[in-house]
Amino acid sequence: MGDNNHEKNNIDMSTDISRDAFSSKFGFILACIGSAVGMGNIWMFPYRVGQLGGAAFLVPYFIFVILLGFTGVIGEMSFGRAMGTGPLGAFKKALERRGKKHGDIIGLIPVIGSLGIAIGYSVVVGWILKFTAGAITGSMINASDSGAYFGAIAGKMGSLNWHMLGLALTFIVMVAGVSNGIEKVNKVMMPAFFVLFLILAIRVAVLPGAMKGYRYLFIPRWEFLVNPKTWVYALGQAFFSLSLAGSGTVVYGSYLKKSEDVVESAKYVAVFDTIAAMLAALVIIPSVFAFGMDPAAGPPLMFITMPSVFKQMPMGQLFSIIFFIAVLFAGVTSLMNLFETPIETLQARFKLSRKTSVITIALFGAIAGIALEDANKLGVWMDVISIYVIPLGALLAAIMFYWVCGAKFAREQVQLGCKKELGTWFEPMTRYVFCGLTITVYILGIFFGGIG
Repeated sequence: MGDNNHEKNNIDMSTDISRDAFSSKFGFILACIGSAVGMGNIWMFPYRVGQLGGAAFLVPYFIFVILLGFTGVIGEMSFGRAMGTGPLGAFKKALERRGKKHGDIIGLIPVIGSLGIAIGYSVVVGWILKFTAGAITGSMINASDSGAYFGAIAGKMGSLNWHMLGLALTFIVMVAGVSNGIEKVNKVMMPAFFVLFLILAIRVAVLPGAMKGYRYLFIPRWEFLVNPKTWVYALGQAFFSLSLAGSGTVVYGSYLKKSEDVVESAKYVAVFDTIAAMLAALVIIPSVFAFGMDPAAGPPLMFITMPSVFKQMPMGQLFSIIFFIAVLFAGVTSLMNLFETPIETLQARFKLSRKTSVITIALFGAIAGIALEDANKLGVWMDVISIYVIPLGALLAAIMFYWVCGAKFAREQVQLGCKKELGTWFEPMTRYVFCGLTITVYILGIFFGGIG
């Protein structure tokens, strides 16, 4: 679409005076890392590595993290910061630069995607909360059948109380606002997450038989690189792990000061998201091998296989507590990011107070979430949103920023606060490589039933 000489340059890009913001660059980066570090890192990454060639899977995964991290995350942060608002307002302002209307209608897509995933994700956070409590009381460790224990929780209305408690804890933090709520909680939860998983990784390293897991994880089976499935799933894993959806990262970017270096921030998010995934793999894969279980067990790995591992591990209850507290921190920080998009939308669109917006989304999320209190329904719901809505939101945000706003505008906005001049890589990598990869994720997701 290129730059347009008839752009409406008088569109107000400034943020509202009363708009909340991150109080520090460190807090912003931790919040973005918190949004990215979630179930994709802990639940899915370890068994994807196990299924698809160990270190061979890491080769395309790292390539795609670099490509997506330095383009997608940069773009979404910069787009939000440039427009001073979330996707609804950002899409509207982008099209107004071209003299077009109804950008806010298109902007509903990433908002719906973020709210949809949040509603489903909150059920999973309820499961994690129940497992955390079960680890502390010993009921999880003492359960004779880990599969039955999880089945009772994941069954119809099996975790309703924990689901509601998880939502209550999340929204109490969010009522406090961006700097006093989200930022402060992430400053505690994210460092704690990494410390706790590091402790677990050290403990697992001395388990008899753990070395088989390290060999499985780090000795490449290169034949997997000629399998297109390895590259397809590595692309999907990188895409979803970095929380690219045209929603949460755009909103967090809108709370960021113009003087901050977006490129450097995006680098930290990509690096620490990858470290989190590797830490999870270093805990789960060797421990599963040490007790002769299946590392490619899929989704049951965290809720059935790992509890079975803790039962057999010396001081297993203590380490199960550490594990599920760390997982809970990752779940809650991601959930806050997902719910922030619709909350910000109500604040910006209808000029509602922060408290009213949070209560409105809390009530809607709780009522809608009750219908997903069944693992089968939840699975279908999450698949539909993650395959059809989330990648579309990311694609539309990329098109709006890199194409509709134009290459010149995008470069100027990303350059704000940067210590170094952006190189000639910027335009081809953002307009063609990233947008091309996003289209690929969307098409492959539709035809292959999800690749994340």
